[in-house]
Amino acid sequence: MDCTVKQISIADNDWVRIEPELIDESFLSLSQQRTRLWSLVLDARYIPCQIREAPGEWLLLVPPYRFDEACMELRRFECENHHWPPVQPLPRPMIENTLATLSVLLVLAAFYNITRLDVTAMDGIPIDWGRIGSAQSGRILDGEWWRLVTALTLHADVLHLISNLAIGGVFVFLLCRELGSGLAWTLLLAAGAAGNLCNALLQSRQHDSVGASTAVFGVVGILSALNLVRYRHYLRRRWPLPVASALALLSILGTEGKNTDLGAHLFGFLTGVVIGLITEILISRYGQPSRRLNALLALLGGIIVVTAWMMALASG
Repeated sequence: MDCTVKQISIADNDWVRIEPELIDESFLSLSQQRTRLWSLVLDARYIPCQIREAPGEWLLLVPPYRFDEACMELRRFECENHHWPPVQPLPRPMIENTLATLSVLLVLAAFYNITRLDVTAMDGIPIDWGRIGSAQSGRILDGEWWRLVTALTLHADVLHLISNLAIGGVFVFLLCRELGSGLAWTLLLAAGAAGNLCNALLQSRQHDSVGASTAVFGVVGILSALNLVRYRHYLRRRWPLPVASALALLSILGTEGKNTDLGAHLFGFLTGVVIGLITEILISRYGQPSRRLNALLALLGGIIVVTAWMMALASG
């Protein structure tokens, strides 16, 4: 496209106006915002320019000897940014599974009550749930993998249980509505177990811990990663918020108390981020899991927990 030069005299110097339709036929006039944007583009290419306000429009002026070059740079800029910013992704429809989520949380609370009872094994010896199921680093590294899972279902006292159910339940509820109960609980279990494993690798062999808080921070990490991938094109608008919220939650809830296992919380969050990133990429490519797949994943998660406790009881 040939550029038509229109002479405008400013301060005894001849400058030429860049007609907006020469850059893009859809532009009939220039707004102040776009005029400033184009001037920044030309400044970046070391092309002199001036902005002038005229009745009802804004003018972008360049020297005559740089006119063709300026038009070329602005056309290239508009072509490369024609579809920017991208259309914001539509919110996913929330999956209604409140009953299933609450049922699992109630099972966790009921299991705590069972661990407080004087339950005996087949040989009549009382079961010490904490001894056979806690995330003791040395035992885990010696091959007792089931402790990575069983430790997530144990709690030190009622306050420990209530705090995990009250605070963690909110995030679990959100994740289950986002992904479906089966996938959400499977990812929660994976993040918690992976967090316990990382913690065992870096702590002393005598280190011991129990609680679902590792998995809770894993859920926070998963939710943060889902938003990181989904809103990655909106750097200044949305995607930093979940990460900032997660780090704030980690600093407020994950470091308080003399018995708080900061390592488990931190590694639960980090492994949750990794798992969430992979999950969102796969969902973006292949879509949400079907109801049947969610049901199979829920069954798989339950089998893993039951198998872990059977191994723990057998070894104990």
